[in-house]
Amino acid sequence: MIQFTKVQGLGNDFILIDVLGGGAPPENPSKAAALWCDRHFGVGADGLILLLPSDRADVLMRIFQPDGSEAEMCGNALRCVARYLGGAPAVETLAGVRTAFPAPGGMVRVDMGRPILARGEIPMAGPPGGVLDESLVAAGEVFRVTAVSMGNPHCLVFVPDVAAVPVATLGPLLEHHPVFPRRTNVEFVQVEDRENVKVRVWERGVGETLACGTGAAAVAVGSFLNGFTGRSVRIKLAGGELGLEYEEDGHVYMTGPAAVVFTGQIAEVGEV
Repeated sequence: MIQFTKVQGLGNDFILIDVLGGGAPPENPSKAAALWCDRHFGVGADGLILLLPSDRADVLMRIFQPDGSEAEMCGNALRCVARYLGGAPAVETLAGVRTAFPAPGGMVRVDMGRPILARGEIPMAGPPGGVLDESLVAAGEVFRVTAVSMGNPHCLVFVPDVAAVPVATLGPLLEHHPVFPRRTNVEFVQVEDRENVKVRVWERGVGETLACGTGAAAVAVGSFLNGFTGRSVRIKLAGGELGLEYEEDGHVYMTGPAAVVFTGQIAEVGEV
């Protein structure tokens, strides 16, 4: 049996296995994520987090999605790891080292790093340059998109009313669009005013989720670059709210809640 801890940030929930703390990693993390994240036949989660040794930071965080794919970065997972570890850990991810700090009100503040805006590095096919309010045709429909990477790719679509968006239809359509060679996360964004936006998230390899930290960071950057908001914005997601600041030095800071939910044991995949 494998020891795990269930954690969540704004309802974006994860199965966390602490290898540094004595936990045993699954032999096949991709297969384990697909099984354990199932909400009927497993623990139920939006992803599997492994905490491993790092020679660059306090810990290495690897994240596996329910479809078995590995994500480069996840802001909500990062806050959850910081809450679990305590203090102000430096966390290595596939997108680089990120730092987290305790914040007032039991919140966690994370330096999400600098956004990647060059099309080829997001990555997205097309001519060199950024992707700001650009036309993208999918299934005969024209979308105005802005693309941002926060270590993982995000496609932002600004809409008048997020409640009216058929996310379950449009999300996978854009996630698997051929211009995104590594697929993409998709955020549908409704600007309320210069300081507040509403967002619905279609997460690559997961589906619609209650929240996405890197998605919120991408929305803060894209909203500012399109002239819709200032550098400080409140992101309202289905699972709650996050505070984002896109600073003059290019770093994006995210502040929000994270919690340890419970601990338990689960059978290794081969034992099921």
